[in-house]
Amino acid sequence: MSRVFIIANERERARQLRAELAQRGLDCLIVPHNDGAVGKIVGQSPGVMLLDTDEATLGSEAWELAQRIRQDMNIPLIALMSREKLNGLDSSSIDDFVVKPWEANEVTARIKRILRQKGSIDNEDIIRCGDLVIDLAKCEVSLSGKPIMLTFKEYQLLKFLASNKEKVFTRESLLDKVWGWNYYGGDRTVDVHIRRLRSKIEDPTHTFIETVRNIGYRLRENF
Repeated sequence: MSRVFIIANERERARQLRAELAQRGLDCLIVPHNDGAVGKIVGQSPGVMLLDTDEATLGSEAWELAQRIRQDMNIPLIALMSREKLNGLDSSSIDDFVVKPWEANEVTARIKRILRQKGSIDNEDIIRCGDLVIDLAKCEVSLSGKPIMLTFKEYQLLKFLASNKEKVFTRESLLDKVWGWNYYGGDRTVDVHIRRLRSKIEDPTHTFIETVRNIGYRLRENF
């Protein structure tokens, strides 16, 4: 799936939105309000921009930056805005909007609708993690177009982590979610499967699974 860019300074509200969208299978990147933003987007498979209009008011540098990216790179713009600002909305300057307080499911639905219109959204049976593709319908995994042979549990573990990008799971919770509550093996089983999985899907140019010290594992959002 094409990446979603959240045009915002690195604040808790932006990080929370990124996490909520990542949990729904969207690959997101926070792009700060500065002149380096365009360079950060180039080569990142841009799909949709989200802009918080409470931060980026009409005529502000952030607003003008978003408009420049929208026009120069042809990236649709969804505004996150308060109801009070609807009356002054210039519909020609945005492609869609969500009224605050936003609900992550609505934001996700609007993003996917625009991506479908662009023809850049994958089938819902496909999970993309950078160059890693998981075909849920066929239970197949590929990296840079090359098939990856996984055992059933390796596939289940990868699918679960990829469906919950950036969310950290303890070994115990992974045992429960992937192996089932009635599994009697120890949590070292998770470490063994993670190690085998990494050996198959990672190389010097691809790192997907991150060890969170003293906690467990997560699949990274930015690859």
